[in-house]
Amino acid sequence: MKLRSLLFVPADSERKFAKADGIGADALILDLEDSVAPGRKALARDAVKTLLGGGPRNWSFLVRINPFGTGLTLEDLAAVVRPGLDGLLLPKVNGIEDVDLISHYVDVLEVAAGVPAGHVKLLTVATETPAAMIGFSGYARKNKRLVGVTWGGEDLSAALGALTPREADGSWTFPYQVARAQCLFAAGAAGAAALETLYVDFRDQQGLAESCKIARRDGFVGRIAIHPDQVATINTCFTPSDEDLAHARRVVAAFAAAPDVGTVGIDGKMYDIPHLVAAKRTLASVGEGNSNG
Repeated sequence: MKLRSLLFVPADSERKFAKADGIGADALILDLEDSVAPGRKALARDAVKTLLGGGPRNWSFLVRINPFGTGLTLEDLAAVVRPGLDGLLLPKVNGIEDVDLISHYVDVLEVAAGVPAGHVKLLTVATETPAAMIGFSGYARKNKRLVGVTWGGEDLSAALGALTPREADGSWTFPYQVARAQCLFAAGAAGAAALETLYVDFRDQQGLAESCKIARRDGFVGRIAIHPDQVATINTCFTPSDEDLAHARRVVAAFAAAPDVGTVGIDGKMYDIPHLVAAKRTLASVGEGNSNG
């Protein structure tokens, strides 16, 4: 599952889905949670069921379900775990235990729906509750379905009673910088993709690009989008440049030519095993080789 750009689409809006289909996102997230009014939840589920039965597509079909505590989670799962679904985005999880519980539900629902065992993957919004912020060590236990971890500060700040999670210049205040970092660590521990949170101002393409470059520098491999106009910028920023790929190939080739050494020299600079791992990941992101160290 390619997770470079993931675009949110309200599940009850056929018009917005039609616009998003073919926009170039690696995944569409049909949202049953925050973007759907309480009185339209059943309608949104029915819409997702209809869309899942559509024809071939070149993007992954994800659904954000309603979280535990709403009384809607099981109804969402029963409605959408069927052929055509590629993954579920789990909001407001309190830790890996919630992920494991959903995974067990999906085990049963896949059998009931005739979906190949293990096909439906899980992604989690890992920082939206205070309990989640003190339970990150659990992600090291891993979950066979978990492929992506993202974060968010707005729900967490509301739960904490913060006046705002942002500085005057729009940057995150310290507690929410911690949440972002914890997302990276949790994803690494789980062996999952770290996905940067959304960029609110969809008209600010320059700001989005700068933010994406920082995210990629720090270890994020993709990003959530809230507007179709953000997708192209996100794709560009999280796709290795020709120069990046050429350098990665040189690093891999240098180690392949000297399999018994732990460091190699290229253009007067020394490279060791972590550089080799990073180079392989760069190549794997475009389908070359693999990311194994």
